[in-house]
Amino acid sequence: MAFTSQRDASPRDIAIGLLARREYSRAELAQRLKKKAFDEAAIDDCLDTLIEQGLQSDARFAAVFVRSRMLRGQGVIRIKGELRQRGVDQDTLSAAFEAVEESENVDWFELARETLARRFDSPGETPKERARRERFLVNRGFDFEQIRYALSCL
Repeated sequence: MAFTSQRDASPRDIAIGLLARREYSRAELAQRLKKKAFDEAAIDDCLDTLIEQGLQSDARFAAVFVRSRMLRGQGVIRIKGELRQRGVDQDTLSAAFEAVEESENVDWFELARETLARRFDSPGETPKERARRERFLVNRGFDFEQIRYALSCL
């Protein structure tokens, strides 16, 4: 099989090459193919075919994404925001969270505590130090209750 250059590649060739490296959402693939100057109709046809063949799935992408971000110590708020930016709809996003939470037995409160404990060894002696720890967890995507729990455990 001869190697085709990028100029001769079809939208399918490029999409398959991208998907071979990692999962992508439909919106991400569409965006990347648009940058290659393919027309809208060709991109939509290509992506529809990939979905029908099971080569691209927003549900699979979302589940992999949630799991990887959770392992990095990120909270629900941040993960959901990033998935929305990547074009994942609310139903797919919710289903991915349910699946991962069930299969991984996720406790977001404990994840917040573990994430904080990896970075800091105390809840902070001064209000300024405590605020720094709170900002750290807020930036990681944890909600107020999870932050309060994590700080109380240090």
